[in-house]
Amino acid sequence: MTSQLPHHVDGAILAGLTGSVVQTVGLTAAVADFPAPVGALVAIERPSQADLEAQVVGFRDKQTLIMPLNNLDGIRRGSPVRLVRTTRSLRVGDGLLGRVVDSRGRCIDGRPQPMLRQRLPLEPTPIAPTQRPRIDTPLSTGVSAIDGLLTCGRGQRLGIFAGSGVGKSVLLGMMGRYTEADVSVIALIGERGREVNEFIQRELGSEGLKRSVVVVATSNEPALLRVQAAYAATTIAEYFQAAGKDVLLVMDSVTRFALAQREIGLSAGEPPTTRGFPPSTFSRLPQLVERAGRTDKGSITAFYSVLVEGDDENEPVADTMRGLLDGHVWLSRRLAERGHYPAIDILRSISRLINDLASPHERDAAQILRRLLAVLQENEDLISIGAYRQGTNRELDVAVAMKPKIDELLQQQVGQQTSLAETREALVQLAQVCQQQLTPIRKAS
Repeated sequence: MTSQLPHHVDGAILAGLTGSVVQTVGLTAAVADFPAPVGALVAIERPSQADLEAQVVGFRDKQTLIMPLNNLDGIRRGSPVRLVRTTRSLRVGDGLLGRVVDSRGRCIDGRPQPMLRQRLPLEPTPIAPTQRPRIDTPLSTGVSAIDGLLTCGRGQRLGIFAGSGVGKSVLLGMMGRYTEADVSVIALIGERGREVNEFIQRELGSEGLKRSVVVVATSNEPALLRVQAAYAATTIAEYFQAAGKDVLLVMDSVTRFALAQREIGLSAGEPPTTRGFPPSTFSRLPQLVERAGRTDKGSITAFYSVLVEGDDENEPVADTMRGLLDGHVWLSRRLAERGHYPAIDILRSISRLINDLASPHERDAAQILRRLLAVLQENEDLISIGAYRQGTNRELDVAVAMKPKIDELLQQQVGQQTSLAETREALVQLAQVCQQQLTPIRKAS
């Protein structure tokens, strides 16, 4: 009967929609006589307690499945449920700069709530691909290894792939502090509670926080809020992008976003497919990632950290993200164990746009250093056991002799800031020295 009503009448009915809880299963509650759309925000009334917010996540038979934004304490059979909003949105504004907010956009840093007059949808209509300008301008991250050999452009999307304990958070903090972007939006998803203040105070610092917005959803929060934090951070970045800003969006980590989406999908009755992940996880990832990029107004340059379980680069989330992104930065445990920070494995990392962002001289310089690093890696075992004799391979001789200088370019202290121009100049000069020593090889041939 409802489907035959005019659209405006149907909307009026939805605005006052109510139902009642008939069953709870795991993390979800089933509501009867409640045809609210998926994604709608609802409220569950509880006796002697505040209403509990929840979100519609699916349907089963004639029942609507909702997942609370907190635990199910106080809910009983027959608890009234009412529709609050059919679409989710977030209040945004310049007042968010320098603040720490939760997944609902509420400031949690102990300071007064800012006046935010604009509201944006958490999941807006995608921008047509033909409206995306080309990415042709580099963006300095302040990290010499990335700026020199993995040049990043304004509007590019890259992944930082790493296992646990190899300096991922430190690297993200350095980018948030030293980037030349106008605004940084940093999403901490599924982090331990104690790590939030550590990251803000130690890695980001007061100077970095002044031009940043930090969105937090810790590991103890419900899966819905962890997923929503990723959308909230992207929505905030889109607000500043629409204002003509170049925005650096850092998300740590997209793996925990995927795990939270898996939790939601399984609770809603989706079948597990790839290593326990339901199909919705792999459909959500491109929807999230594709929102970053460049428009005719501004840009969102995004770095998504991918937590690689057991250092397996082919696990499902990592494999999917590599296909969605414009490059990836691989952090090596082997380098971290040697005290090489940031522990970026240049040979396993790539920027797919470096040819559009670097000059021919810079590309040639990067290629020379990659070549020497590859030679060192191929002969690492011979060198470590003392089986290599100098003079038998001139290219390896040059690589061994120049390794301290190459490491000096690729390593960086946490408090050390470098500009894009300085990094590129150092890269070209180092490559010229290497080339001069390699030249006799070609003359002899």
